Amino acid sequence: MSPTIDRHFDAIVIGSGPAGSTAVRELAEAGMSVLLLEAGRELTEKDFTPPVYGEPKGMGLDLGVRAKRILLDHQWNQARRSFYSDTSSRFLVNDAEHPYTYPLDAPFLYIRSRLLGGRMHAYGRVLQRMSDVDFKAASLDGVGIDWPFEYKDIAPYYDRVEELVGLYGDDDPGVEHPPPGTYIGPSHLNEMEMEFKRVVEERWPERHVIGYRFQAPFLDRVPPGIRQARRTGNLTIRTHAVVTRVTTDPRTGLATGAVFVDARTKQEHKVVGDIVLLCASAFESVRLLLNSGDSRHPDGLANSSGLVGRYLLEQALALGYGDDPRHPGYFGPSTQAEPDPFYGGSGGFLIPRYQNLHGQTEPFKRGYSFQGLAGRVPVPEDAPGMFGFGAGIEMLPQYGNHLSLSRRIKDAWGVPAPHIVIRNDDNDRRMVKAAVRDINEMMDAAGLRTNFVASNFGIHSKQVWPDFNPVQRAIFRLGIRMSVMNGVSIHEAGGARMGHDPALSVLNGVCQTWDVPNLFVTDAASFPTGSTEGPALTIMAVTARACDYIVRAHPAGELTRPTQDVVL
Repeated sequence: MSPTIDRHFDAIVIGSGPAGSTAVRELAEAGMSVLLLEAGRELTEKDFTPPVYGEPKGMGLDLGVRAKRILLDHQWNQARRSFYSDTSSRFLVNDAEHPYTYPLDAPFLYIRSRLLGGRMHAYGRVLQRMSDVDFKAASLDGVGIDWPFEYKDIAPYYDRVEELVGLYGDDDPGVEHPPPGTYIGPSHLNEMEMEFKRVVEERWPERHVIGYRFQAPFLDRVPPGIRQARRTGNLTIRTHAVVTRVTTDPRTGLATGAVFVDARTKQEHKVVGDIVLLCASAFESVRLLLNSGDSRHPDGLANSSGLVGRYLLEQALALGYGDDPRHPGYFGPSTQAEPDPFYGGSGGFLIPRYQNLHGQTEPFKRGYSFQGLAGRVPVPEDAPGMFGFGAGIEMLPQYGNHLSLSRRIKDAWGVPAPHIVIRNDDNDRRMVKAAVRDINEMMDAAGLRTNFVASNFGIHSKQVWPDFNPVQRAIFRLGIRMSVMNGVSIHEAGGARMGHDPALSVLNGVCQTWDVPNLFVTDAASFPTGSTEGPALTIMAVTARACDYIVRAHPAGELTRPTQDVVL
């Protein structure tokens, strides 16, 4: 049973994924008393019964598993996740309990997880740094605002969180972006991937095919940050705690704590603390800010700028999937990392962004990178080796892409459902067109047979899955249109962006809200712009940096007013 909460804490952390698990470690190790509120449960060993790996259905088209999840677990949205599998699906939410809405002309696939550790139990574990290519992107093309720090300011915190989670990777000479990390061991490309690397780099020298930079498995199934925080004795964890709002003092306007509903009993509880950190994931943290409005904050907490919920970000997606009869069978996982009996091996190839790195050289702004694998999907010995890769396409910040609260639909605990509006613009379309071109030319150059190419805007190959029968092909065409849409990248960000100016941002450079100085938002909601990289590692680094400031400012009583220029 979860402990009864009847004490005052130095800090209350809401959410336990990449941001929350990092925050509790940083604060608890500094001697602060920390309460972690997690809406879901803690996993046990029986949750990690290894799946039975059978013959692949292609693109995760195991219709039997999907049908079970839809019918028995009510996962009609979650089951549309691309590359769907038993391991990636069993830890996602029940859609009946967690509704959301979107405009009919802007469908969105919102993949969510409520567990101690959050989506760290359901993501690909690829962790890459961002750089000034991202942090100063707005200075280059005038879209959005720059981040309120530079790479040199965040680099020490990247080092710190990489050492915490354990990262495999290589220094990769010639690759400027993303920067190299701090690694515990090398990455690994198999024979099929090495051949692809040779062909691509000979034909296009600016395209570097490198090994995954990926997190070591945590076989105790507890994120390393939470594990280390527990050892201090300063951490209290309350699971099944669905936070409904952040509370404030009507006199001072400062945050006083939070109200949560027990997910099982529906009983409401109130907790108090000196500092509140929202780490619930980008859209959930924004939803909490909007639902925490009061007479002093009528439009939502920390929303004097009117920008809470604005400038949502995601990544558009383009996918290529094929096979290679010259390399039959299964090449197995990486031999570098400790094997994981549940998730299998981690590994594959990355092609970092190579567009617009030194000024505007393309007919679009920003760029895209690729992530893929070859020969790592189990197939019969004489079957062609499977190959797949996808482009993560940076979406520009747009005011019109926003999250608001539904006026009529609530979740199972009475919290208004999020209404998500994310539309693609012409820049997205130009980048998708370029990425599809690059996918086709690289697959052709490598001598691969194409099974399909698709994106947010539909299927781009004349024929799909040549070995399928007409019924299978028709099912695939329907399924791919339902799954490859905005949201499928699961890299949502924005909604409470950082900046230098309170009129143009919600947070300062250490994720402190301008309006409520003891309230911080350290997950991807804080991002002013997107990236071609996944957000997880940067979420951890940004959180570690914010906590460094909190640890210094809290005992000095400095968290009663916002700080515009923070020096760490």
